[in-house]
Amino acid sequence: MTTAAFDARPARTPAVRLSQRIKDPALLLLPAAGFLAFIYLSPLIDLSRISVSGPTWSVYFERVFSVPLYWESLLRTMQISFTVACLCLLLGYPTALLIHRSRGVAQVLIATAIVLPYFIAILIRTYAWMVLLGRNGPVNKLMTALGVFAEPAQLLFNRGSVLLGMTAVLLPLMVLSIYASVARLDQSLARAAQAAGAGPIAVFWRVLFPLTLPGVGAGFLLVFVTALGFFITPTLLGGPADQMFAMHITQQADFATWEGFLQSLAVVLLVITLAVVGIAGRFLGFEFIWGGSRLSDAAAKPAAGAARFASRRSPASAAADAIGWPLLRLAGRLPESFGTWTVRVMGGVVVAGLILPIVVVMIISFSSATYLTFPPPAISLRWYEKFFSDSNWMAAFWNSLAIASMSACIAVTLGASAAMGIVRSRVKGKAAIMLLLVSPVIVPPVVLGLSLYTLFLRFDLVGSMWGLAAAHAIGGLPIVVVIVAASLQAVDPRLEQAAAVHGASPVTVFATVTLPAIAPGLAAASFFAFLHSFDELVLSLFLSSAHLKTLPLMLWADINYQLNPVLAVVSTLEVLLVVGGIALARPVLVRSRGVA
Repeated sequence: MTTAAFDARPARTPAVRLSQRIKDPALLLLPAAGFLAFIYLSPLIDLSRISVSGPTWSVYFERVFSVPLYWESLLRTMQISFTVACLCLLLGYPTALLIHRSRGVAQVLIATAIVLPYFIAILIRTYAWMVLLGRNGPVNKLMTALGVFAEPAQLLFNRGSVLLGMTAVLLPLMVLSIYASVARLDQSLARAAQAAGAGPIAVFWRVLFPLTLPGVGAGFLLVFVTALGFFITPTLLGGPADQMFAMHITQQADFATWEGFLQSLAVVLLVITLAVVGIAGRFLGFEFIWGGSRLSDAAAKPAAGAARFASRRSPASAAADAIGWPLLRLAGRLPESFGTWTVRVMGGVVVAGLILPIVVVMIISFSSATYLTFPPPAISLRWYEKFFSDSNWMAAFWNSLAIASMSACIAVTLGASAAMGIVRSRVKGKAAIMLLLVSPVIVPPVVLGLSLYTLFLRFDLVGSMWGLAAAHAIGGLPIVVVIVAASLQAVDPRLEQAAAVHGASPVTVFATVTLPAIAPGLAAASFFAFLHSFDELVLSLFLSSAHLKTLPLMLWADINYQLNPVLAVVSTLEVLLVVGGIALARPVLVRSRGVA
């Protein structure tokens, strides 16, 4: 192009520059950012302000750490969370290997058995364990029939039942994290090690395990951080000696005179959670929260990963050296079938532990008995009739349906827009923006619920449907962003560019090119945002009212005061809902784990 021709081009007027800015996809991030700033970040900041509003800024925190009840509960919470994370790792690794080594229909069935419970409400999964471990439950009946127990034992309301229930609830999170790392490994590395004379144990300890450490670390930290804020499972399965820190926040929330101290309890839990996430992010990158690409670098590039582990001592290498090669050589003499059967047995136990409680609850929903017992004395639909004819249950159901629909609309509208902005724009700091968008998943629900309560009181939103829908959308938005972003990454941007070159407006390009391509992902995101709101309990406990009951609140009240098969009916209906949703969303579930 000549200088004259260059000078002849029309100048970029302010109107042209403004028009180009409006077309910038980065602007699509603004609605979600504004929503989160108002209803998510500002309440947390206000919570922190109230916690330091005493005579001195530290007076309430000094009380938290000086009263044995709270200090011991905090230590107990960290101990239980760490133990649960270790148990999930112990059981989750062989389960991830079992999925990876299976083929065809078997792999699909095992993966579905792991994924299915992950999307069922924590309250329902905990209730299933209450049924399984109850005095009239199948475990007690089996042990009594085998002569292990002379009479039904008290298997509930102790530390063991808390650890079992929390491990079962969080185990899918660990399995999915490790499997994402195992699935990307280059199998030629293991074959090369075996060809060099290494036994199965040595191959695992020196090749497989080091290369999957990113997935192991991500799963361990996600389970630990999630367990820190657990409230439902310890309340239902534990005893007085098993109270976790989040339980004190909910218990004290009814006392208005505790303002300041109550907020300090929440801030302590929040700071510990953020500190753990911050330290983890320093070593793993914050992408571990949403399964980003940085975690899979070692697995996606095994040759480079092997070189790094060869050039520096990894934790696995140091452990192997501490044990000593003689022991590894001795273990390496074990037949390969030993490892194979270990994986099969432990993976089978995990699958049974996740699915069996749900199956038992579904069978009990057809029981003719007036109390929880298994097996049912006879088959009956009496409890289904009671559920559908009870005005309180049906009112709660319709409330949940309406709130979940509104919440899904909010989450999908804002989340899909944000996903477009983060994938299609060239804005700097995408990792930081993505961290903000998905950060609600790491904030303990009791902390978020308490912070929102103050905001909702100010705007008279407590007990309103739109208020609950907006609050639930805080957790639904990260789900939408991750799934839709994964779908967008599979769309060739050149198709959109070609449509734009031929004169199509941005709206036309989206409607005719982008939207049809991401429709399956958008549908899956809509369903899971709906399901998240439909199952939400903790926020509803803080923000609902006596005139607005949701289905989880009704379940919570009945589980605490009366256990009957109506609860099994509600659980069965939700399981069927989840199964149908997963069947429709299966094509995009795997891709959603790979968003960068």
